[in-house]
Amino acid sequence: MPMPVPPGTFGPKSLSRAHSKPSCLPAMDTTDVPLQAEMVELVPNGKHTAALTASTVPSLAGDRFEENQTGVAEMEEFLPHGAEKKQTHFTDFEGKTSFGMSVFNLSNAIMGSGILGLAYAMANTGIILFLFLLSAVALLSSYSIHLLLKSSGIVGIRAYEQLGYRAFGTPGKLAAAIAITLQNIGAMSSYLYIVKSEVPLVIQTFLNLEEKTTDWYMNGNYLVILVSVTIILPLALMKQLGYLGYASGFSLSCMVFFLISVIYKKFQIPCPLPEQEVNITGILNATTVSTSDYQNGYTVLQAPEQVTCTPSFFTLNSQTAYTIPIMAFAFVCHPEVLPIYTELKDPSKKKMQCISNISIMVMYLMYFLAALFGYLTFYDFVEPELLHTYSKVDPFDVLILCVRVAVLTAVTLTVPIVLFPVRRAIQQMLFQGKDFSWIRHIAIAVILLTFINLLVIFAPSILGIFGLIGATSAPCLIFIFPAIFYIRIMPKDKEPLRSAPKILAACFALLGVAFMIMSLSFIIIDWATGGGKSGGGGGGGGGGGGGGGGGGGGGGGGGGGGGGGGG
Repeated sequence: MPMPVPPGTFGPKSLSRAHSKPSCLPAMDTTDVPLQAEMVELVPNGKHTAALTASTVPSLAGDRFEENQTGVAEMEEFLPHGAEKKQTHFTDFEGKTSFGMSVFNLSNAIMGSGILGLAYAMANTGIILFLFLLSAVALLSSYSIHLLLKSSGIVGIRAYEQLGYRAFGTPGKLAAAIAITLQNIGAMSSYLYIVKSEVPLVIQTFLNLEEKTTDWYMNGNYLVILVSVTIILPLALMKQLGYLGYASGFSLSCMVFFLISVIYKKFQIPCPLPEQEVNITGILNATTVSTSDYQNGYTVLQAPEQVTCTPSFFTLNSQTAYTIPIMAFAFVCHPEVLPIYTELKDPSKKKMQCISNISIMVMYLMYFLAALFGYLTFYDFVEPELLHTYSKVDPFDVLILCVRVAVLTAVTLTVPIVLFPVRRAIQQMLFQGKDFSWIRHIAIAVILLTFINLLVIFAPSILGIFGLIGATSAPCLIFIFPAIFYIRIMPKDKEPLRSAPKILAACFALLGVAFMIMSLSFIIIDWATGGGKSGGGGGGGGGGGGGGGGGGGGGGGGGGGGGGGGG
């Protein structure tokens, strides 16, 4: 598992940034903070450094600072030490991942099966309110990544858990590691539940079978194990996250195909939908405004044209509040940001911020277009899981069958991306300071996948528990931890506690607490009333977080995180 390179300790304050490149986020303050004179006692690989004097300069072989675009004269001081031999730890990897591959990996981490539920979210918010919420969440996610990168640049640490240690000691480190582990195990559970539910349906449609058979290739339990062993496990055994760039690119291509198909179907499916072409029973359950009339031997849906086939720009109903947590976690990718930063070729904070902004912008456009055209196809009749709505029109539609395969492929290829931060967190908690071991590397991946497969096969109801856990861990990873880490790590002589950046970060943390309370409240209300409203957003959040409940995949893909909006 690729981890941040040990930064060692820093030199005196006189180190300067000789060159500065324009930021990719003009509206955001990405001003570099000078390196601090204080020593970093604990480096990411767990090795403690000895006390330094002026004459004991540590070897910087493999060490990479926040800004390596400094002047040649400045770097010449460190070059003579580069030949010194140093033991390799699981965090010591030379950054070789290109800018484009990093964009693919981070975009794939953001993207989740929750994109299938965004059309339903738009139906319950209206186009304008949906666009406002999506834009706000995208900006907040970019700001959150900015806080993470700025905090890591101050102390030269590129591991989420070690930022927690630097800010709050061992409790901070454990809190971050546990949150990442639970969040991403929930995400992987929701993804594999989608595989278990959807693959048999795809095979059934491909074979043109009216009813499901008892053959082994129609059994979701066997199929999810087969997919895990033949596809997910080999990718999860990669030593570095950067190697998954090609798989991430293919995964994104599958979702682009899904988006193009949704846009195409908008102009192929009529509105309203006649009963002879659609099993309307399921769709009518999604709306309370409908009437029917018996004509010429079949039932024809008769709903007011202005309700069913006219878009709503601003909607407030009982479901609107449930879409807010889904939207809030639409861009979950924060546990993957620092590992991707570590493996980036010629890394700098501004370059990584640029990668983050591009990834968020690409997914923002995909989310909005998929939600818009999915909503404009079915209007009030759209279901929590968009592909199920298409299946009501024509269960054997070849294009929709191909879309299902593409979405399943994208979800499957996202699992290894999500597994990397979990393995890193486990190594930080249990094997800190140990040399890299292929046996341990493989064993952790096998144990994790085995555990998750057992959960999906024998305890699918556990996904509801992961939804509750995810509603707690997701806002911590996205909002609360980046803000409070920044407040604690940023020196007071540089930014006083009452400075504007720290006040803004404190407000950001409070916003995360509000989202956490809202998500937990909705989940508890649903449990108390026996409902499933909070699951409507779709099955899995992005790489960093799981989905908020059902919706994704086979009609029930669950939770692992606070929001299925994508993230």
